[in-house]
Amino acid sequence: MIMAAIAGLDEKNGSNKTSISKYIESKYRDLPAGHTTLLSHHLNRMKSTGELIFWKNNYMKADPNAPPRRGRGRPPKPKVPLPPGIVVSTARPRGRPPKDPNAPPKPLKPRPTPIGSGKPRGRPRKIARSMEETNGFTTTIVMAMATGRPRGRPPKVRPASMTEVSVQN
Repeated sequence: MIMAAIAGLDEKNGSNKTSISKYIESKYRDLPAGHTTLLSHHLNRMKSTGELIFWKNNYMKADPNAPPRRGRGRPPKPKVPLPPGIVVSTARPRGRPPKDPNAPPKPLKPRPTPIGSGKPRGRPRKIARSMEETNGFTTTIVMAMATGRPRGRPPKVRPASMTEVSVQN
């Protein structure tokens, strides 16, 4: 029915779905209720099998002499046939190969003893903070190992309370 409708309409750029549907309805009066759904299904199936060509929202009959239309993107490289007698090895699977469960465990490497100063490498560990109460307010003192002074900017020194001094002549 669809091929007859496209041939009967004989439009230059092909026929769209509504014109095919109207042509089929005018020719065949006793159509089922789901005619448009069935028409869409069969048009898609004929398009995927290559019986019809879908171009600019129109369906056309496929030309048997036309070269096949290729999809989007870059075309694949042509495969060069191998000369006879050469066996192609299978491709390795992706990822890390699994461990052999029957293999013996690897021996541990002995750690080299450090040469030089007995000081450990890297940044020294943080030292616990101690709280100290002085003159009614609390100060936090963090002592560094090497210098014996606290880290950072020293706290602001508060001047002693001002007392009135009278000058006598």
